[in-house]
This record gives sequence, C-alpha cells and structure tokens, in this order.
Amino acid sequence: MQTASKKVINGWAMYDWANSAYNLVITSTIFPAYYDAITTVRDAAGDILSHKAQFLGIEFESASLYNYSIAFAYLVIALLSPILSSIADYKGNKKSFMQFFCYLGSISCCILFWFRKETLGIGIACAILAAIGYCGSLVFYNSYLPEVAEEADRDRVSAKGFAYGYVGSVILQLICFLFVLKPELFGIKDESFAPRLSFLLVGIWWLGFAQITFARLPKGSPAAQNENRNILTNGFNELHKVWQQVKLLPVLKRFLYSFFFYSMGVQTVMLAATLFGSQVLGLPTSKLIICILLIQIIAIAGAYIMAKLSQRFGNIRVLIFVVFLWIGICIIAYFITTDVQFYFVAVLVGLVMGGIQSLSRSTYSKIMPETHDTASFFSFYDVTEKIAIVIGMFSFGFIQDITGNMRNSIIGLILFFVLGLTGLFLTLQKQKQSERSSFAL
Repeated sequence: MQTASKKVINGWAMYDWANSAYNLVITSTIFPAYYDAITTVRDAAGDILSHKAQFLGIEFESASLYNYSIAFAYLVIALLSPILSSIADYKGNKKSFMQFFCYLGSISCCILFWFRKETLGIGIACAILAAIGYCGSLVFYNSYLPEVAEEADRDRVSAKGFAYGYVGSVILQLICFLFVLKPELFGIKDESFAPRLSFLLVGIWWLGFAQITFARLPKGSPAAQNENRNILTNGFNELHKVWQQVKLLPVLKRFLYSFFFYSMGVQTVMLAATLFGSQVLGLPTSKLIICILLIQIIAIAGAYIMAKLSQRFGNIRVLIFVVFLWIGICIIAYFITTDVQFYFVAVLVGLVMGGIQSLSRSTYSKIMPETHDTASFFSFYDVTEKIAIVIGMFSFGFIQDITGNMRNSIIGLILFFVLGLTGLFLTLQKQKQSERSSFAL
C-alpha cells in the first residue's frame, strides 16, 4: 500500500487534536480537581476531615469512586467494541461508529456543565458516558492507521497524531486555565461556573474539530460478505479468530502480553495522578493544572524523540527503555512529599507518556499480519488495553480502600510495569530468533 495524502494524514491526526482536550481537561486536570473539591468534607475552620462521596446510596472514598467509575466505563467499552468492530468491518462503516462515539463523548462533556455537588449522580454518569465515547471512538480511529500509512511511515504518523493531540489539548487547557484561575477577569463570581464552563468548552472543541477528520477520512471498505454471520456474536468470534492467529505469531503474542501489563500502569498513572497530587500531597488546583500542562508540553517532544530512537534501535528496545523509566518514576512517586518533587516526576512522565502510547500503537500495526479486517485486529488491541485499564484502575482504588493510603496503590503499579518489562524482554528475544530464522532461509 501507499501512504495517504498529506491532507488525509493531517485529517486523521486532527482527531487527536479534537479528543485529547477531553483527556487533558476531563480526565487529568480540571474535572478531577473540581470533583475532589466538591467531595471534600471540611470543618468550620476549613480543615479537611475526609474525602467522601455518596453514590447509589453507598458511601465511598471519593478517589475510589472515581477510579471505580472509570474502570466501569472501560469495562463497558471492552465488551462493546468487539461487536461494534465486527459490524464496522462487515459493513465498511467504521467512520459512522467513530462519529457516534465522538458525539456521545462530546455531548456528555457538554452536559457536565450542570454538574454540581447536589448533582453528583449526573457528574458520575456523564463522566462514564464521556469515557465510553472517548474510548469507543479510539477503537475505530486507531484502526485507520494501517489504512492511511504504510509500515515504514507508521511510527512517524502515529507520533504526529499524539503530537497534534498534545498541542490541541494544551491550547484549550490554557483557555480553561484563565477561566478557572482568574474568574474575576471575566466577571465570574460563582466558583463552580469556571470549571463547568471548561467542561462545556471541551465538548464543543471535541465535536467541532472532529468534523475535519470526518470530512477527510475514507468511509472504509466492507469485508467479504457471509450470510451466516451473527453481528451480535461475530465480534467475539472475530476476537477468537484474531487470538488464534496471534498464538501462531510468537513475537506479536509476547508483545501483547507485555502491552497488557504495562498498560495497567501507564493508563492508571495518567488517570489517577491529579487525585494523588490533590489528596496525598495537598496541592492546590492551580499547581496541579500547571503540572499536567507541563506533562503535555514535554510529551509532544517525547513522542517524537521515541519515534526517532525507534528508527535507530528498534521499537521493542526503545519500549524496554521506556518501561524501565516508568518503574523508576513509580518508585520516586512513592516517596515524594513536596510540590517540587511532584513537578520533577511530572517532567519524567511527560518524556515517556507520549512515547510509550505512540510506539505501542505503531509497533502493533507493524507486527500484526496484513489483513483487510483492521478494525477487528485493533479491536483486539483496544480490548487488551481496556481490560488492562479496568484492572489497573480497580486495583488502584481497591488498594487505597483496604489500606487507607493511596501511596500503597503505587506498589501495584510497579508490579504491573515489572511484568510488562519482563514480557518485552521475551518479545525481543523471540524477535531476534525470528530474524535469524528468516535470514537462514
């Protein structure tokens, strides 16, 4: 195949620009900070008594409820995506499904404008729906990568998407940053209005810029027709078929094992970092937002640096290096106590965050077999990641619940990264064996 035109590539990357605002504002900065503020119980002097939240008649540690709700959202999409990907491959309408989830997520963000302390249920429900929309659209967005870029260009194109995402999200975050930290400049007197306005802007940004992507991406080609297919069960049958193929591809199989474990750590760090800074270190919202912005800006360079390194040393070797850095980051994070130390960890996270996501996606697209059913293969990839996030987020919240200390949850993340690192070493070993066998032939 031939890499698509620059117009199509840029259109594909623009979806990262559009939806990454959700990832930054909703999952990483303003939403968790706002959520923490309205679920914090204080005494008359303003001192913190507890972080509690009532949901469905049950009292939770607020951070644990947040982790559980996000884990639930990812579980739903893990169950749905096989069915949806099957339909998309069968009918060749993956763009329609991508649009549906985009609209679900962006409209849910807009509805968060009405999220207040007394409407906690609306906030949790919309947060879940927004996460489902975000993840669901990415299933189909990622599956376009092998269709718009030939193998030699996938690292570069994948990194371009992440870079677009970081730039776009930072721009909107800076706009929201002004509303949240300087509300008096805009005549805003209600403390809750600025963050809620930010949620509305995210939805509009996501919905608006996604139209560029939808205008430029091809619809997709239908797979071979089979009248005996059941669209409700075929997705899982397709996953089973993909798994049967994966088992015959030792490099791909070992890579997916390692990806499964280190994704538990990567995604949980990204989703839980703000609440960790707020509840464990007591950092104010302004410092948290600055910190997350720092991560995003550095991550732009990190994605390109890792892509360049992969050209010289190979994807698997660079991933080994990156996961090793993640282990070090978690060890440091366990012991930090000040905002300066938190900033230092943020810089390190920024360097490896974009790189590991971009490289993982492009590595998978390069070592998967050539196929017309790209949505099914990327559904398998996304289901693997989503189940990893479910386990990672649930374990993070559960460890905090049973120990009463969020720091202890970091120990579980370290274990996940160690298992992922071990898997990558096995992947590299098998890759070398396969290359020697091919050379001998």
